Amino acid sequence: MSSQSGDPTTGSADFFSPLADAPSTQEWASGQEQEEAAEQAATEPTMTSGAEQQPTEEAAAAVRFRPVSGRYRSSGGGFQLELRVDVDSTRSGSKVLRRVSGDFFTTSGGTTAYFGSFTVHSATVTWSATKVVVKGLGSYTWQAGAPVVQVTVPRRAVGQPPAAATVQFFTVSGQAGASYLCPYVSPYFRALTWEQDSVTGKIPFLSYNTGSLPQPPGSPARVLSVPGAYAEAGIQLLVSGAANVVADSPMGWNDSELHGAMQTNFSQWQNIPQWKVWLFVASAYEGLAGVRGIMFDAADSFQRQGCAVFYDLIKGADAASQRAQLRTYVHELGHSFNLLHSWQKNLARPPAPLGPKGGFGDLSWMNYPQNYQSPSGPTGTAAYWSDFPFQFTDNELIHLRHGFYRNVIMGANAFGIGAADIEPELFDEPLADESGLRLGLRGAKSGFAFGEPVVVELKLETTDLRGRSTHGHLHPDDELVNIAIRQPSGRTVLYRPLRLRCVDQDETVRLDTDRPAIYASAYIGYGRDGHYFQQPGTYQLRASYQASDGSRIVSPVLRVTVRHPVTATDSELAELMMGEEQGKLLVLRGSDSPSLRSGNEALQEVIERHANHPFAVYARLAKGLNAEHEFKSLKPNRAGLTVRAPDTKSAIEQLTPVVKASQQGKGVDNLTLNLATRRLARAYARQGDLEEAGTVLDHMVRHFDTSAFNPHVVEAVRAQADSTKAKLMADFGPA
Repeated sequence: MSSQSGDPTTGSADFFSPLADAPSTQEWASGQEQEEAAEQAATEPTMTSGAEQQPTEEAAAAVRFRPVSGRYRSSGGGFQLELRVDVDSTRSGSKVLRRVSGDFFTTSGGTTAYFGSFTVHSATVTWSATKVVVKGLGSYTWQAGAPVVQVTVPRRAVGQPPAAATVQFFTVSGQAGASYLCPYVSPYFRALTWEQDSVTGKIPFLSYNTGSLPQPPGSPARVLSVPGAYAEAGIQLLVSGAANVVADSPMGWNDSELHGAMQTNFSQWQNIPQWKVWLFVASAYEGLAGVRGIMFDAADSFQRQGCAVFYDLIKGADAASQRAQLRTYVHELGHSFNLLHSWQKNLARPPAPLGPKGGFGDLSWMNYPQNYQSPSGPTGTAAYWSDFPFQFTDNELIHLRHGFYRNVIMGANAFGIGAADIEPELFDEPLADESGLRLGLRGAKSGFAFGEPVVVELKLETTDLRGRSTHGHLHPDDELVNIAIRQPSGRTVLYRPLRLRCVDQDETVRLDTDRPAIYASAYIGYGRDGHYFQQPGTYQLRASYQASDGSRIVSPVLRVTVRHPVTATDSELAELMMGEEQGKLLVLRGSDSPSLRSGNEALQEVIERHANHPFAVYARLAKGLNAEHEFKSLKPNRAGLTVRAPDTKSAIEQLTPVVKASQQGKGVDNLTLNLATRRLARAYARQGDLEEAGTVLDHMVRHFDTSAFNPHVVEAVRAQADSTKAKLMADFGPA
């Protein structure tokens, strides 16, 4: 068998690396890791399985052994194996998962490439006074010829260098396959470099003493930093130098700006899979209240490399604020490792089991405190913190330590593992529904032209005359509403938002006779998997809303028709609108990012050559919204921040026809019209014309003040117009 192809489990004995059993200090770890391993060496692990054997009490008492768990790596040509052994505790509080896993790499000349991964989930562990043997059937990313794995690690006393692990593969009938000698590398199962930058005046989080506030009786008090929290999970965060400080803007940061900041300020950024991640401490998220953090790098082919936290919402030196900061930092970095929110794990590929209460009962960094549903006690934020032991769940630890390489490493598989088919049964109607809530889903239009942005409107209302309280996060980008799309081919996919914003601030709304419903409008034509409506035909859509009490409210099926193009102009416009960059621009509501230049050029061509076509409204909307606000760009090599000032002339030029066409029923949906009108008014106010700004808002109120709209909707629009006028006067009126 070639040393660079084939099956690494069935090779000959040539693959057994002829290294000494006790590698040198340089071969296995740094001096710091030696001291750490010696100081934290555990006593004999407690095992309960009948298949496991303990050494005699006399032997255990005579020698205090160092743990064998950790990371090992073979060397030499051909296949290289990085092995993770997880059978005893390497540090206080660290859970033991009783698994082994590994990643294979091929070497050719001076290059190394990933080959595949395996995990043994059900292992037999045998202990003796001289060695530990772990054996079990592995799960592989390829069809392994010798799938049974046996790992043998000689035992060493505390203070001695750790021994190398011998890995042997066998067929299911017991025939020997390949063998590898893997010297010890580290007590951590995985290691990555964490680079953190911040804006001026925003102090990054350092640490929190978990004993400062009440916590579960079984959770020991300790001082936890972000690297410390991941160290307890067996993951080493190597901090890359001091945090750099860059200029800030009072308007906050949007998704395009964050991605551009990563590309220019993340010193080790490359669009390749690598164990490196960037966290940006920004002031605020632009355009949406309540966003504490975001894993913004979910749009290209190399995702999960960058995330951000928003200081203005999580700041504070008191214990409660420090505790919340720790959770936000760990939570957003968790998304970079491809961890989903606790209630969304069944939507991953492959799907993972949900915890109690549909995932809302998880005591995890990845849950929202305000959503916590105790299986047997109080619910909500206070209950979460009284129960939370500052740990990941076991399933999350399995992913972090033993997930297949491309599913975990930054820049490899897309968040949620890409465009996975989902089981339509996930969106079946519940057998019983006593939630007191009803979810509606309808298209912004009865049908869409091919290439036209598909927008849906969601409505959540109460069916209980006494009223119901729940959260107000109705937009699918907030990750508490999911939309399934049955395509004309019969394939069912999940709409996956382009951005993963964590709106984990409590937003409770009361639905009753005074306010019977809340609404949201969402462009769902483009997401992390690209364009979802790529062919003409009939689509079936269904939405699912996760209520505050854990109830799952499912909408009726919505049928959406995408019409065939009729003329050559129709086909040309569809091509101009359906590019990947154009989809991103429509989601982001415009951008100055150089990486989206061709998309902006295509939208400009729609405006210039097809100004009277209905598609021009959408191109003008993206251009106008982007022009109306500033755009921040970090200069290369940390040379400072460039801020493009709002272009009010261009914003008015683009948004005025959007508003007029929409008020005539020939443009965007009513919720988007509301947004465009308020932004148009702000553009007028910026250039000093507060009178025209007020006129624009008055026209909006008159448009909605008809019998076509429910009275509570009209009142909400009027109140929003009044508050916008007051804000514009405060920001742009006379001093």
